[in-house]
Amino acid sequence: MTDTFVDEAGPTARALVALEMIHDRPGVSGERLGERLGVSSRAARRYVAILRAAGIPVESTPGRYGGYRIGRGFRVPPLMFSTDQALALVMAAVRGRHSVAGGEAVEEALDKIIRVLPAALAEPAEALRGVTTGRIDPSGPDPRLASALARAVRDGVRARLRYRSAPERETRSMDVAPWGITLRHDRWYLLCWLHSIDERQVEAKRVLRLDRIEACEPTTATFQPPADLDVVAVVDAHLAEGWGPEVEVVIDAPLGDVARWLPRYLGRLEALDERSTRLVGTTDDAEWFATQLIRVRADFVVQRPEAVREACRRIGERFLAAAQEEPAEVSREAHVGRP
Repeated sequence: MTDTFVDEAGPTARALVALEMIHDRPGVSGERLGERLGVSSRAARRYVAILRAAGIPVESTPGRYGGYRIGRGFRVPPLMFSTDQALALVMAAVRGRHSVAGGEAVEEALDKIIRVLPAALAEPAEALRGVTTGRIDPSGPDPRLASALARAVRDGVRARLRYRSAPERETRSMDVAPWGITLRHDRWYLLCWLHSIDERQVEAKRVLRLDRIEACEPTTATFQPPADLDVVAVVDAHLAEGWGPEVEVVIDAPLGDVARWLPRYLGRLEALDERSTRLVGTTDDAEWFATQLIRVRADFVVQRPEAVREACRRIGERFLAAAQEEPAEVSREAHVGRP
């Protein structure tokens, strides 16, 4: 289906629409291009010919899975965004303005984006930009360092890192095979295999915070990540471990149901039988862990520790009190000084 503009456009306007589509969707087929222009795929080739005659390097790949793309080195002047694209991009930048180091670079990029937008679109984009976001402490990783690591992941090459495991600890050198990078809970993490380079290190799988990596130097050594690696699942499993006393919860529901109710970072799920599941995790905040269990839509029993059982009792009592037909009268003095 074509829009009114394309229906009423002449050859030059249609050629510009073709340029925009080929630029935005490299590999677009002649059939899809024709649908967008409201013409046959054979007629679409004429508009491609117009672009080539104007000196625009439109490349084509023949065959069933072939298509058109703009040749390397050519840039479409001006920058073109649809309304949805522009607003989504501004929202993503606002959300992440404090999750990377050098937040001023994000603000400068937003300036450039809003300057090239038409007035009708720049106003709502500027309004979105003014949304207040919380600051993450510490700040996120350096974008150049994160990019270097991402390239190492893509190219399958090992990297030499300088890493500080905690603010007060000394920096250590690491030789790693970077398996993947993921953003979880507003922090960037690197999943990697650590290769021993001194007597203090043991080869092992590691999850590193990118904001604590101080330097990254790719090497010439290559690696192959594990087959069927799920970076997000592995990092979530790591984040669920090592945070205090072990928690064990038995849930009266099948594993598949529980997996839909609970976030993966809460712990490891084990099927006890077809109708029940065990959750095993760790926590240093019993109250927080107990509140997460509210997501469970079945009966469950906290096996350990006592702190989480007690937190569940307190939460249950508050819920029971909230459900009373005649709520207890709350003292006005209890709210003095509160907003």
